[in-house]
Amino acid sequence: MAFVDEVTVFARAGRGGDGSASVLREPYTPRGGPDGGDGGRGGDVVFEVSTGLRDLSALADRPHPRAANGGNGGKRNRTGAAGEDLVIAVPDGTRVEDGEGFLADLVGVGTRAVVARGGRGGRGSSAIASPKDRVPRVAEAGEPGEEKRLRVELRTVADLGLVGLPNAGKSTLLAALTAARPKIADYPFTTLTPNLGVADLGDERFVVADIPGLVEGAHEGRGLGHRFLRHVSRCRALALAVDLSAPDPGADLATVRSELEAYDSALAARPYLVVGTKADLVPDADAQAVLGAGAIAVSAVTGEGLGPLRERLQRLAAEAASTTEESRPFVVLRPARPRFVVRREGERFRVIGRGVERWVSETDLEDPAKVRRLQRRLVREGVERQLVAAGAGRGDEVVIGDVSFEFIPERGADGAT
Repeated sequence: MAFVDEVTVFARAGRGGDGSASVLREPYTPRGGPDGGDGGRGGDVVFEVSTGLRDLSALADRPHPRAANGGNGGKRNRTGAAGEDLVIAVPDGTRVEDGEGFLADLVGVGTRAVVARGGRGGRGSSAIASPKDRVPRVAEAGEPGEEKRLRVELRTVADLGLVGLPNAGKSTLLAALTAARPKIADYPFTTLTPNLGVADLGDERFVVADIPGLVEGAHEGRGLGHRFLRHVSRCRALALAVDLSAPDPGADLATVRSELEAYDSALAARPYLVVGTKADLVPDADAQAVLGAGAIAVSAVTGEGLGPLRERLQRLAAEAASTTEESRPFVVLRPARPRFVVRREGERFRVIGRGVERWVSETDLEDPAKVRRLQRRLVREGVERQLVAAGAGRGDEVVIGDVSFEFIPERGADGAT
C-alpha cells in the first residue's frame, strides 16, 4: 500500500454493561433483598507508539476501530466483565486531533493515549438500594462509549532532514550515506513520501530523513508543501541540498531557506549544513563561493566528499542533540464527560445521560405527582435549559431513554412570556 501520513478515523469505545435488577429468591429466604450486580465498563480505544511502523497505512485500512462492550451484571451480585481495550499501534510522531481540537502528540516508543473512552457500567439493584427504596425493581443501563471522528497525521521523527528543491539529489545522497534504497530517477518529484535511513559511523548512529522536494510557495500548500514541510518540523538538524549544476544554485538555496522560514520561523534557527550535490557535473566546483561559507560539495556517484560529509553530519547531529530540546509526548486531559447531552434527531430531540434516563425509568408516569417531581428534577439538572439552547420549542418531541415527551417548558424558559 502507498505511504499514508494522514487519515481520518471514526473510533468508537465500548458500551458499559447494564446492571442487573435481580432480587434474591431461594427457599427459606423470604426477604432476600436485591442482589443484582453492576455492569462492566466498556473498553477504551488506545493509540500506542510501536516500533516497526513507518506510516499510517494500517489505520487507513481499518478506519472504524471498535472496542469491546462491557458485560451485563448478574444475580448474586456478579459484576459484568470489563470490555477489553482496543490498543492500536501507531508510528513514532503521530499527532491526533478530535472535534474539540488537539488531543495528543505521541513521541517515543511506548507512549500511549486514550482517544475514545468506554462507557461506565450501570449499577445493579443492590447498589442503588436506599432507605427509601430497599428493593428496587430497576437497574441502571450502561453508558454508551465515546464516538469520535479523529484526524490523525504523521510527522516524521529524525535526527537530520535532507531538504531541497525537486531533483536536487537528496534520494541519491540518502542511498550513499545509509542502507536505505529510495526510488531514484532523473525527473522531479520522484520522491513523494519521506524516506528514512540510518547512518552508521562506528559507535555513532543517526537517523536521516529524505524529505520530498519543495517548490516555491510550498508554505502556502503548493506542490503538497504543507504535507511535506510538516515532516521537517521534527528534524533536529537540516542538510540543505542544492544542485550545483542548476542555472543558479544560490537562488535555489535562498528559495529553500525562505520556504522553511515562512512555514515555521523556528526552522530557520535549527542547526544546518549546506550540501552542494552533483559535483561531478561541475568540474572544479567551489561550493563555498556559490553557496556561502561552510558549504561542502559532494558527488554521490563518484563518492567525492562523502567521507568529510559523513563526519560533518555526525557532528551536526550531535550538536543538535545537545542543544535542541528533546521532543516529548503531549496528551490533553479533558474534563469528565457531561452528566447528559442533548442531540437533535430530525424533528425531535434526544437527551442522553445515565442519571436522567434512570429518573425517567423509575418514575410512574401514571401518577401526576411523580411526573411533576420528575419535571422539577430535570429542570434543576439543566435539561430544560439545554433543550432550549439546542433549539427545542414548545410542543416538540423529546425522547429520554425509551419514553417520549411533549416539550412544555416552564413559563419564560423558551422565551415566551
